[in-house]
Amino acid sequence: MRRMNIGIVGYDQVTALDIIGPMEVFDAANRAIAGGDGGYKTVVLSPGARRFVAESGLTMLAQGALDAAPALDTIIVPGGEGLREPKICAPIVRWLRSRAARTRRMVSICTGIYALGETGLLDGRRATTHWRFASDVARRFPAIQLEVDALFIRDGAYYTSAGITAGIDLALSLVEEDFGERVALAAARELVVYLKRPGGQLQFSEPLQFQTRAVDRFADLAHWMIGHMRKDLSNEALAKRAGLGERHFSRRFKATFGVSPAEYVERLRLDEARRRLPSPHQTVESVAASVGYASADAFRRAFERRFRIAPSAYRKRFSSTGQPG
Repeated sequence: MRRMNIGIVGYDQVTALDIIGPMEVFDAANRAIAGGDGGYKTVVLSPGARRFVAESGLTMLAQGALDAAPALDTIIVPGGEGLREPKICAPIVRWLRSRAARTRRMVSICTGIYALGETGLLDGRRATTHWRFASDVARRFPAIQLEVDALFIRDGAYYTSAGITAGIDLALSLVEEDFGERVALAAARELVVYLKRPGGQLQFSEPLQFQTRAVDRFADLAHWMIGHMRKDLSNEALAKRAGLGERHFSRRFKATFGVSPAEYVERLRLDEARRRLPSPHQTVESVAASVGYASADAFRRAFERRFRIAPSAYRKRFSSTGQPG
């Protein structure tokens, strides 16, 4: 089993977690790989091999210079405000161009797409970035086929991800691609990651959107529903849990969240089903039952109505690394 060199680019005003998160994933993967000298060796590289200061004020020391970097299997460009500064971005862009032909994977995390996009290597390819910068990225790099909602996307040798913690999701998918699901899940467990999310998931899940708008007695309802999707989530049951009359609950729910309780429950169940479908240990039928559908046929109809794709086709498409190559 060979050891893969992972080069991570450092620069002033980088987002520290975009560096640290993936490094911790690769380190956890190394511990999960039984015996041998295989796994990952990560090296942080910067122009001139100098210290750099992250957006948060954390000072980091590069382990080597970009121009003196060894052969690399994968290059990761983390996001950060610095890449919006031409003086900082330009030498990184030149180096990325020089390395592209001899590097198996080129990865950007969050706004790392500003450097990777500037190389032109993403032109005509599908990519994603942090939702807050999507419109600016689309304006600056119109040749990129930007898909704003995705957590991460693979297009050939190029991988891009949404913001910050999505870089951890992408790193876990790289581990799965290299060493299989067992090692990736072991790394996720070591890091106490709540879920190993596929790239096809939205940057905003239904529960997160709910919680950001929830007030008073609705505040913990989404969290409770996630853990009880196989139970009765009818208007009557939810109203009782919220301590409101059914009609009053329905009116307040729709006024607050813009959809009826029944519509929200369906979205929640389908969103969770979409997360579970890529697992090789699940079937369409078992996923349907696990999120509270009485029949697999009813689940299939609802899933196709929402996502315009059959559950079986979705499962096939996202069953390995989250996105097709």
